[in-house]
Amino acid sequence: MLEVLTGAGLASAAGLNAYIPLLAVGLLARFTDVLPLSASWQWLEHPAVLVILGVLLVVEVVADKVPAVDSVNDVIQTFVRPTSGGITFGAGATAISTDEIAAAGTGDGSWWPIVSGVVIALVFHGLKAMARPVLNTVTGGAGAPVISTIEDVISTVTAVLAILLPVIVLVVLPLTIVAIVWIRRARRRRRAEAAGDPATA
Repeated sequence: MLEVLTGAGLASAAGLNAYIPLLAVGLLARFTDVLPLSASWQWLEHPAVLVILGVLLVVEVVADKVPAVDSVNDVIQTFVRPTSGGITFGAGATAISTDEIAAAGTGDGSWWPIVSGVVIALVFHGLKAMARPVLNTVTGGAGAPVISTIEDVISTVTAVLAILLPVIVLVVLPLTIVAIVWIRRARRRRRAEAAGDPATA
């Protein structure tokens, strides 16, 4: 059960930043015994992979803090973040192996950790992608670096806590649902005001 919560937490973090949870998994697996990876996922702790992830993280961090560029980046990340979510869920849960993945076509349910991670990361990515244009508009674009930094911090804290204290996921997910509802209402209100009918919020 705790392994599943770890995977879910890592996938949630991947929805905000694809590379932070991947790096967290790789670094902790390589330099500590906190998160021992199964043979199928040990490539995440390879030095070359860690360097590549580090470079990609720098690019992501910079691009996500520039207004307008952040929206383009979100479009690109629509494919990257769910993929990261699937990988981190699978690695964090350590519930599947390469052989099981290859046999997934037999209907034995071996894909469930990866699919779950993809879905969770996609939900969080959708929340981020919906919120950013609204927040950029409200702040005139000036808030993009601050908002992005907050998202990076949340992703980092969520990834680390998912590994060290997976029960925290039971708190994070409900809060995220509340945030999604709030952002959707804010978007509806904004559209209604743009249409000249504020009462339709």
